[in-house]
Amino acid sequence: GQEEAQEFLSAFNIESSLLDRVIKRSFAASDLISFFTIVENEVRSWSITKGTSAIDAADLIHSDMKKGFIKAEVLPYDTLAKYGNFSEAKKDGHVKLEGKEYMVQDGDIIKFRFNV
Repeated sequence: GQEEAQEFLSAFNIESSLLDRVIKRSFAASDLISFFTIVENEVRSWSITKGTSAIDAADLIHSDMKKGFIKAEVLPYDTLAKYGNFSEAKKDGHVKLEGKEYMVQDGDIIKFRFNV
């Protein structure tokens, strides 16, 4: 399983699997980045090109989100990792409200506010 694979990599001082490295290099070469959405207990990853605005990222998920876009609640991945969950990071003021023009950054966790 996952634990055995990590132990194997650690035993040989390998930080990440070949597959992980291939994926990262492929993303870098093709100007792709990832952002994440969290709905209840489901986390989903989305791939977009660098320079994609929040409203276009919302459209990727569903056209109704673009039509009724209000704001995007944005939390960088590193901050989420530090706090452990979105709510705690939000309580400490680390979640930013961004508008349509916000350029999504690699690793952003986004909750889209919209009204249909």
